[in-house]
Amino acid sequence: MAYFRRTDASTFAPTDLVGGAWRTDEQHVAPTFGLLTHLVETDRTARGRDDLAPVRLTFDVWGPYPLAPMDTAVRVLRPGRGVELVESEVSCAGRTVATLRAWLAGRADTTELADGAPSAVPGPDETPSWDPTTDWPGGFISSLDVRRTLAGPGRGTAWVRTDVPLVEDEEVGALARTAGLLDVANGMTVRADPRRVAYPNLDLTAHLFRHPTDGWLGLDTTVTFGAGGTGTTASVLHDTAGPFGRLAQALVVRPLG
Repeated sequence: MAYFRRTDASTFAPTDLVGGAWRTDEQHVAPTFGLLTHLVETDRTARGRDDLAPVRLTFDVWGPYPLAPMDTAVRVLRPGRGVELVESEVSCAGRTVATLRAWLAGRADTTELADGAPSAVPGPDETPSWDPTTDWPGGFISSLDVRRTLAGPGRGTAWVRTDVPLVEDEEVGALARTAGLLDVANGMTVRADPRRVAYPNLDLTAHLFRHPTDGWLGLDTTVTFGAGGTGTTASVLHDTAGPFGRLAQALVVRPLG
């Protein structure tokens, strides 16, 4: 079973494996982020623009949405020979629920200039296994293989992967599969028990200095809660070859009960 089935040229149906963590009758947004990225990459290839590589992915979550069929759309907001801004959108139950704006830039060989990356972290083989259903319910969370080391509340390193296809019977690139895991940064290094405190994210922005490989996603994460009901999650992104970018999420923090 995959996370999504394509039902038409621009429509997709979620499976039970997309069930959310805050509410299991809603969709977890992580697979949708992967789908939005897949739409941008598929459109780029269809337009003959594989000479462009995504360097920034900014996802906005417009609100919770049910386990129901979704309509999608892709548009080029800023065309160009060397730089493009592309937007993809998902609608569910008649309203927009998530969008992606992706900056794409022309590829070039800068091997001799490559430097300044963050330090590597211990790999998945050096990190103990952890069952994420200890903290989180839902079909999506139960589909993950996780390794984790905590340095303290809201601070630690996690490695995450899944063997579940993003879209049934459809070839999906390494970036889209990676993007479909990014949103778990907010939940793999918890600062507070999610049964006592809610801290959903409103967005996620990933800046990439190289293309990730498929497989394990490493998250070197710090979660911060402020005193006014907001917070942030920040992660350095890794694959088994080393760091490849950074992400940030804005959180709404609310005590429960």
